[in-house]
Amino acid sequence: MSENPIVTISPNALENVRELLAEHEMEGWGLYIGIRGGGCSGYSYQLEFIEEPNEEDLVYQYEGVNVFVGPLKRDYLSGTVIDYKDSLMEAGFKILNPNAKRACGCGESFDIDDDNIPGASAF
Repeated sequence: MSENPIVTISPNALENVRELLAEHEMEGWGLYIGIRGGGCSGYSYQLEFIEEPNEEDLVYQYEGVNVFVGPLKRDYLSGTVIDYKDSLMEAGFKILNPNAKRACGCGESFDIDDDNIPGASAF
């Protein structure tokens, strides 16, 4: 298990993850977050429940909930907070990434300034 998390999860998101895992009878599964190329701004987030981490994934545990961070462009996620919003205007997971220099209008993709992240390079 990794010690210094590059991704954290808010209490609201943690509660929602627990509820979803219980509702779908996925005890022991975890929340995976990764980055892939694509989307209208250059990169998009991958957020899903998986049973086991891949060998290259970082593994964090928050109050009994596993969070797995994929290996591809993980530097781009440094300092990211996974939150959950539930209001009249929006409901769902929100990814608050301090490295994203801009996001698309739908919030599904983002762009990064590679020059400000050590060791980072475009796909």
